[in-house]
Amino acid sequence: MSESETGRDTEGPGGTNGTESASETLFERIIAREIPADIVYETDTTLAFRDISPQASTHVLVVPKARHRTVADLAAADPGLLAEVVATAAKVAELEGLHDGYRIVFNTGPDAGQTVFHVHAHVLGGEQLGHFGRSSQ
Repeated sequence: MSESETGRDTEGPGGTNGTESASETLFERIIAREIPADIVYETDTTLAFRDISPQASTHVLVVPKARHRTVADLAAADPGLLAEVVATAAKVAELEGLHDGYRIVFNTGPDAGQTVFHVHAHVLGGEQLGHFGRSSQ
């Protein structure tokens, strides 16, 4: 659920390697309350919870409750829901006191480090964040 220095999501316990079943992902199990999570904020359509391997002082994941594989898929299928995900991310930043700035990241596809194929936004902040891009080898 978090981006490591290699740029890959490091899902941690219960994570996947991108091969989760078509019927259920880790995030769907969290949404269904089958797996515990530290929930920060919830709406009718979104859920925000703390990353189990944070990459910043504040690292919260925001997921739509409806499953879409990537942010591109979500944008094409339901732009209104994508706007709700971003609005939830902004609310999380407000609740977490990220007044000096925050980053919203969507990893899209394996080369970007997406390993759970249920679209999710990473809300990162609480400290000066470094640059991002090509991973060091």
